[in-house]
Amino acid sequence: MRKLSVLALSLVFLLSACAPNFGKQNEVVQTKEEDKGKAIIPKYNISDSYYRTILPFEPSETRGLVVNNINTRYDLNEFEMGLMRIAQNSFDTDKYYFREGQEIKAKTIKAWLNRQYTPEQLKANNIKPEDNIGLNPVNTGTAEEPSSPIYLAHILEHDYLTKDDKGNVSLGGVTIGLALNSTYYYKVQQGEGTIQKEEKIDAAEMEREGKKMAEEVIKRMRSIENLENIPITIALFAQESKSSVVPGNFIAYATVDKGSSKLNDWEKVNEKYYLFPSSDAEKDHRDDETAFLNFKQDVEEYFPNFNGVIGRAFYGGDQLQELNITIPIQFYGKTEGVGFTQYVAGLVMEHFPAYISVSISVTSVDGPEALIVRKADADEPFVYIYQ
Repeated sequence: MRKLSVLALSLVFLLSACAPNFGKQNEVVQTKEEDKGKAIIPKYNISDSYYRTILPFEPSETRGLVVNNINTRYDLNEFEMGLMRIAQNSFDTDKYYFREGQEIKAKTIKAWLNRQYTPEQLKANNIKPEDNIGLNPVNTGTAEEPSSPIYLAHILEHDYLTKDDKGNVSLGGVTIGLALNSTYYYKVQQGEGTIQKEEKIDAAEMEREGKKMAEEVIKRMRSIENLENIPITIALFAQESKSSVVPGNFIAYATVDKGSSKLNDWEKVNEKYYLFPSSDAEKDHRDDETAFLNFKQDVEEYFPNFNGVIGRAFYGGDQLQELNITIPIQFYGKTEGVGFTQYVAGLVMEHFPAYISVSISVTSVDGPEALIVRKADADEPFVYIYQ
């Protein structure tokens, strides 16, 4: 058994990223926003994969909307973090600082997420023609048989700030994420109540409609104060169904040059999540799933009546990048949990290639029991056992 490092949970998360940059102190800077004032750039950058966030933290007006419009917590996390990954293609983490979206207001986002309306529908719903700015297509059918689905579920804005040599911080770039529905859910009347129906949306159709909407979003953004000349990156996210236990993924992104309203060529995003074990994983990544199944089999040998090991695998291209495993189990003593955690940590080193990051969460009915993290190319895992 390899030597295990049992650390405080905060240290696990700190070390699970790339080596932090502790060389810089907190820096007070001057903002150029309407509320001119002081802001702080934190001294710690825990990883080159993350942006430092300007303080004090400014929540976006739309922060509550994303929870209502995105199908699952898995989609919500990936939508936000995946958009930040895409931003790194345009905005260097060493030169830009992150801020939640402040430029497109919540009222505007809500209006853009609506359907277009016919003149008759405008009159029936007492909507002013100037408010008929929904990006989703008009429904010329009925509630029970809509003529088209809702393609666009949510719009997410991330802002990226730059600092000049005088310490002034100002908006330097924006990324926009368009969350698209792969499944359209709608309610129909049945008797005295309603039932929910669903319609699968063809992937090519979803992408085509998303790109059309992206062009319109960019045109509208150029008419918003502060966004007339800012470089923009816009990306399409295909969210999964409400029943999915893995998140959706970004499928494409495009950049817009400073001062332009024309999108540059679309770039394909080759990322995807798989559930282990599953028929999709077996079909597309047989070797990786075999390694997982061997790991699962060894876990079950420790507890013969147990078979609850589930993995969520993230692929960049055809390469497995990260594997997150959940092991729900019932222990009858703390020492039993410690012994099991030691055993599983050893299995991680034996079964999974060094180039992938693996994290394992061991849980019971009482809550989390242990966390095991083996970063890519690490010599040994970090282990935390909850007290």
